Amino acid sequence: MYNQKVVDYFMNPRNAGKLDDANAIGEVGNPTCGDVMKIYLKINPETEVIEDIRFETFGCAAAIATSSMVTELAKGKTIAEALKINNKDVADALGGLPPVKLHCSLLAQEGIQAAVADYYMRKDGKLPEGLTFPGNCTACGGACGGHEEEEEERFVSEDHRVAE
Repeated sequence: MYNQKVVDYFMNPRNAGKLDDANAIGEVGNPTCGDVMKIYLKINPETEVIEDIRFETFGCAAAIATSSMVTELAKGKTIAEALKINNKDVADALGGLPPVKLHCSLLAQEGIQAAVADYYMRKDGKLPEGLTFPGNCTACGGACGGHEEEEEERFVSEDHRVAE
């Protein structure tokens, strides 16, 4: 199901763990699959370069591998450069993902976006003009304007869903 590079990034994650001196934290999750990613950034306030980055992820092998890969792609980049990293970049850098796991690369992209939103909210209390973020961005408290509430699917049992 997974190629060797994805397995390597899952078994040997890069930049895993909490970053105690982070000045930006983004947390995103997908209630459908249960994956939750927390991305920590240490951003130089003068240059806006991501000097350090770490992640904590609860999820499947693809969620951990994509979290790990996005940290490698973003480290050393400016905020503007990091915001250009998209889910296709993450998946391509891993040599591809099974179609059913592509949502994990989107969570990795949104994790960076949520952390950047948190950075600006901590710094100025608002996002720069024209900057919006998609996804389940808990870091900015909804201030980024990119949030759409989804109704959670209710389960009666493992085999039967509640009829709407």
